[in-house]
Amino acid sequence: MGLLGILLGLALLVGLAFRGWSVLGLAPLAALVAAAFSGEPLLAHWTQTFMGSAAGFVAQFFPLFLLGALFGKLMDDSGSVSAIANFMTVKLGPSRSVLAVVLAGALVTYGGVSLFVAMFVIAPMGQALFRAADIPNRLLPAAVALGTTTFTMTAMPGTPAIQNAIPMPFFGTTPFAAPGLGIIASAVMLGFGLWWLGRAEKAARRAGEGFGGPSPSAAADAAHDPVVRERATAAQSFDPAEAEHGQRSTELPGILIAVLPLAVVMVVNLTMSMLILPNLDTSFLAEPEWGETSLAGVGGVWSVIVALSAAIVVLYAFNRGRLKSLRDTVDAGLNASALPVISVASLVGFGAVVAALPAFQVVSDWVLGIEGGPLVGLALSTNVLSALTGSASGGLTIALGALGETYMQLAAQYGIDPALMHRVAAIGAGSLDSLPHNGAVVTLLAVCGATHKQSYFDIVMVGIVSALLALVVVIVLGSAFGSF
Repeated sequence: MGLLGILLGLALLVGLAFRGWSVLGLAPLAALVAAAFSGEPLLAHWTQTFMGSAAGFVAQFFPLFLLGALFGKLMDDSGSVSAIANFMTVKLGPSRSVLAVVLAGALVTYGGVSLFVAMFVIAPMGQALFRAADIPNRLLPAAVALGTTTFTMTAMPGTPAIQNAIPMPFFGTTPFAAPGLGIIASAVMLGFGLWWLGRAEKAARRAGEGFGGPSPSAAADAAHDPVVRERATAAQSFDPAEAEHGQRSTELPGILIAVLPLAVVMVVNLTMSMLILPNLDTSFLAEPEWGETSLAGVGGVWSVIVALSAAIVVLYAFNRGRLKSLRDTVDAGLNASALPVISVASLVGFGAVVAALPAFQVVSDWVLGIEGGPLVGLALSTNVLSALTGSASGGLTIALGALGETYMQLAAQYGIDPALMHRVAAIGAGSLDSLPHNGAVVTLLAVCGATHKQSYFDIVMVGIVSALLALVVVIVLGSAFGSF
């Protein structure tokens, strides 16, 4: 009965979330359903297990959601994201429209701009390019997805994306875990994705298929769609409803000023991770008043916090004249972080209740008994949970919250570098999460004015197949040569 309750709770969560119901109410309800079938105390699980785990996630990662959303909104309203997109457009031109869209999205998201902020700028730019080149609009969502939701989210070493941050406290790693493998995985995703899109573009030209795009209001309409909002906030770190708040600058900065804050994020993140924090005396963290932790448990998060904070200061210093309504922009950015972090925390709370039930031991034994070793088991568990929840961050945290300590023990037993576990977990979570109910997919299609029927297959190829190929390559190379 206990296992049936877990399955019913999960089905309730997934089914109603797909229909646009808020995960804030669904997650505790689904957790209570699972607990009821196991005969466990319901109120105790809600207030102690569920809320304790959700609160722990917020305490650990809210600074990253807060600063990331604020940085993305400031980049948007200062005109920096538009300046980068326009620069790519001019330099690459309509003849290389797909590449321009992919690289523009990759640059801003690797630099710390939220996926949803990037979408609302890159998609209209891409439509103008695709229209000029007469490339079908149905290929635009896949081009945007390749640049924003694949390698810069999970594979590129140092990316400040929350999906790269979540494994850090579990494995005691930094944002630069397994950098060589991360770069190889990124090359696989980018290479396969560009090959597929190039093939699709040529096929469309042979068939005489033109742009056929939607009205220019698609992005604005998506920002106000309540179903889009509910799905999106459980999948990413920016509330789409805040995208239209604030005031975007009509005067764009030069490309160097636009790119400078992104460079600051990368450089400061690397400096903090590799040079500054390892040389500090952080022994005080072991004391009870600091949570009895260590630098390995908090160092990765600290690096990203300092990097984003420094980038925000630099961005404001060089763009203060363009931020015409600073308070509105700041409020929108800060508010944009609240619903996503609580939504993901609710998924984490659901996972904690499930992991605490006696029947979960059956699931745990099955996952840990998978042939192929801990890396394969870790990849499978993060893939499955991210697919079911439609959230890479939610699925990743549920998997690591339930099995992270066990995987660390297995890593020590098998001599596996925790950095390799980190990279496998992150890439695994960013693979099957892009199913039709995923919030990023739903939002992206709405912003581009496309439908699942028109564009989803190409999203699968560049977002799922490319990531699974990269995951296989990382597991094979990591098993043969270790982490590098």
